[in-house]
Parts: sequence; structure tokens; C-alpha cells
Amino acid sequence: MLTIISKQVHSMATILITGASGQLGKELENASGSYFGYEFIFTDISDLDITDSSKVCSFIRNNKPDWIINCAAWNFVDKAESEPDSAMLINGTGVSNIVAAIMESECRFIHISSDYVFNGMANAPYDETVPPDPLSAYGRSKLAGEKYALNYYGSMIIRTSWLYSSFGDNFLKTILKKASENEQLNVVFDQTGTPTYAADLAGAILTIIAGVIRNQVAFNTGIYHYSNEGVCSWYDFAKAIIEEAGLECRVLPVLSGEFPSVAPRPAYSVLNKNKIKENYDIMIPHWHESVKKCISKLK
Repeated sequence: MLTIISKQVHSMATILITGASGQLGKELENASGSYFGYEFIFTDISDLDITDSSKVCSFIRNNKPDWIINCAAWNFVDKAESEPDSAMLINGTGVSNIVAAIMESECRFIHISSDYVFNGMANAPYDETVPPDPLSAYGRSKLAGEKYALNYYGSMIIRTSWLYSSFGDNFLKTILKKASENEQLNVVFDQTGTPTYAADLAGAILTIIAGVIRNQVAFNTGIYHYSNEGVCSWYDFAKAIIEEAGLECRVLPVLSGEFPSVAPRPAYSVLNKNKIKENYDIMIPHWHESVKKCISKLK
């Protein structure tokens, strides 16, 4: 699926995206059309398996990217409990392989991480200074990836939460499907966070890169948080999706205990976004507005 989008012969920058067939990768590809003067290289596992260190090394040596956005991830949260090594291989070792390949270069590295690195026991939005304490094997693998990324001087980690998109499988599309087939849905109301429209996150990432390339902003490395603005429960999120889509389906709030899951979920995972907004002058839409945008796109 190797896709190379080049806007002109002498590009201002070569940007390599791993995991390009996922939600965020697809949204980055969609958004890349507005960025002229850059060469984008979109790869998925068939073109670039980040768990194979020698392939990563040769691919990066041959393509000499100025930027890498790592969207490749193992996202099967429950399955990770019984297959922690598989999760760690992609979410941890894969990041280590990329870092090893760019260690002596000028490449900038943007790595995508997760709210699952927190234990969810806070009662105020998590900022980047809160010590991680993952509850699940998935969360531990994402934290390992962060640590590997931070071994490299040119790394920026963006933690996000509750990602959805018009591409791929996600909560929004599941709710739309189930609400069109059922008169009533039960959705948990005791887990609180913020949905993130992958198109908004993709836009923010490319805004940051373009700003750095044009010397409008400094590339400040380290950990950042990005989700849409506002706070809701999964119940609120589902209700908004169904109302926005104009579907006739009742949503009932239930406790998480009624849907036992293999992996524990953080009960509270609201992210504080002040750092990314201040450092990079990023405008973040409210989650409700972004749900509207996504649903109108799906229509």
C-alpha cells in the first residue's frame, strides 16, 4: 500500500507515516492534499514492518525522511491481556527500532500514544507532568513506546483519547450501526473522557510540522496531550451521535460492571491540552462540533 504523494520536485520536507491504513493514518493522507511542497510517504505493515529492525533501518536509510509520524500500533486492548508480547512488540519494540534507525540523523519524530498510560483515578484533567500508571497490558506497552521515543532528542509524543474517524472501526461507527438496528442501547456512563476526531488530530500534527518548517514555531520536544475540547461519558457520546444522525434509538446509561471487560479501562481520562495549545498555537474544536463534522462526512 506504499503511497508516495509528492507536491513538487524539490520538496521542503519528506514526511514518513507508519501505520497509514489506520484511522489517523488515513486522516493524515486525506489532509496531506492541502500541504504543497512536501513529499509524503504513507506505509502500512506490508511496506514497512516496524517490528523488523533491519527493514526499518534500510527503509529509513533509503528514503531519508525529515519527519516520521508513527501511527503504527497494536490497539486490541482486551486481547493485549492474553497477548502482552504482541502488544509490546509493536507498541514498544517497534518504536525502539525507529529510534535506533534515526539516532544519528536530524529527523524529527512524532509518536502517537494513549490516555491508557494513566490509571484513571484522577478527578482533574491529566497534564503531562502526572506520572503514568497504566492498568492494562496495552497501557504498559504504550508507556514502553513513550520511553523508547524519549531516548531520542528529536521526539514529540502526542497522547490522545477515544479516537474515532469516518475511516476504520471505532465507537462512533459502531453506535451508528447498532442504533440503526436496535430500538434501545445500553451504554456506560461511569467512564469519563473526551472523544478525539482523528481528522482534527491529523490537522494539528500537520499544522505543527508546517509551522516548524516555515520557522513560525520552535519544535519543542517532549510529551503533549491532544483530544477535542469538552468532557463526556461514553453514554453522552453515544447520545450525541444518535441525535446528530437523526436515528430513533433510546440510549440508557449503565454502569461498567454490566459490561465486564478483560482489560481494565481508566474511569477518568480527560486530558489537559494547555501545553500543545500554548506551544504550537493550536485551536482545538469542541468534541460535539467534531461529531457533527464526522457524521456529515459519513452521510
